[in-house]
Amino acid sequence: MVSIPPDRRTRKRLATRQNISDIASRLFVERGFDHVTVDEIAEAADVARMTVFNHFPRKEDMFFDLDEEGREDLLAALQRRDAGTSPIEALRLFAHWAIAEQRPYVRFFEGGSERFIETIRASEALKARARAIRDELTDTLTIALTKAAKRRQPDPAATLAATLLVATWEVAFLEAHRIFHQSRNIKKANAVFLAIVDQGTRGLKAAVVGSPYP
Repeated sequence: MVSIPPDRRTRKRLATRQNISDIASRLFVERGFDHVTVDEIAEAADVARMTVFNHFPRKEDMFFDLDEEGREDLLAALQRRDAGTSPIEALRLFAHWAIAEQRPYVRFFEGGSERFIETIRASEALKARARAIRDELTDTLTIALTKAAKRRQPDPAATLAATLLVATWEVAFLEAHRIFHQSRNIKKANAVFLAIVDQGTRGLKAAVVGSPYP
């Protein structure tokens, strides 16, 4: 599949969005999410307040700016899986691919990943948005799994699989972050993340045995 390079207008739009996100993230980490206003972000990014909202409907979306990219990669892994690969196995392999490629939403690095978690923990608004993102991702995965298996909705097995899968990844991410905080060892954090994903996937496959998902 040949990708088409973005045109000048699209490149400019993406650059503006990235600049807003980078500046907002820096301010959130330095001062705390709840102590930064959209007007201050707009001023620092040298754009209008409406421009900020054109790119990010919610203030929280500037902090969780990698959510959309992660979902797109996740759905692509399901859609492009080999004919002999089950949906759940495709998602396990996706986790390994994301770590190998050091995709930004699963990177553990000095300072950055630690500040990310700490900023969330210090803000009730961010914690609420994180829970909402988890629920949205579960719904998205439920629909994607039923489509991948050509099943009709609602499908309890797909709901169970999606719920357990998201929970597994959440535990894997938090534990990998804890290990990195202790060891400052990226390889060790990556290994812990994948070990928990693999363990959770084995349990998940057992939970939905008899369905087309394992």
